[in-house]
Amino acid sequence: MKRLGLLTEKYRAMESGTRLRWGIGIACLLILALLYSAADKRVALLAKKRGAREAELAEMLVLKQRYLEATGTAQKLANRLAATRPDDSPAKIIDEIGIKGKGSQIKPLKGEERGGFVEDAAEVKLEGLSANEAVNLVYRLEKGSKPVLIKKALIKTRFDDPSRLDLTLSLALLKPAPQGQR
Repeated sequence: MKRLGLLTEKYRAMESGTRLRWGIGIACLLILALLYSAADKRVALLAKKRGAREAELAEMLVLKQRYLEATGTAQKLANRLAATRPDDSPAKIIDEIGIKGKGSQIKPLKGEERGGFVEDAAEVKLEGLSANEAVNLVYRLEKGSKPVLIKKALIKTRFDDPSRLDLTLSLALLKPAPQGQR
């Protein structure tokens, strides 16, 4: 308190012109402090907005990548569905692949109808396949030009020849539903 009183006493002892200049100088310093404080708050607000927008942009880039992957997968399925003809069947696809084994048996199953698609299902039994032939068959079914789903696969080694496999597959060929059923 003594220092404040001392400053007040010295201020009042000054000439009026000097007092006026000191008052203007102090007022200018206060105005500069207020402007700096306001600018600092504005910069902090803009930095916060920038951080939020960068986070949103990062999230949007992830969503964009997922969207592009999904559209690519959907386009592949659409292209595979376009290659399917009405007379295609799982038996015909197995014949086109050409892997037969010692014996083969194909039983038609009841297919399902799924949102815009009709499944043509069958149970395929192939006997006496080598491991390489079994892998090639499954690969060609999944990655072939027709949309085939392997619902169930059962692989057993043969008792008489352990190097050979018996393969039982439940397959479903996807076909577009007729226009009237959509």
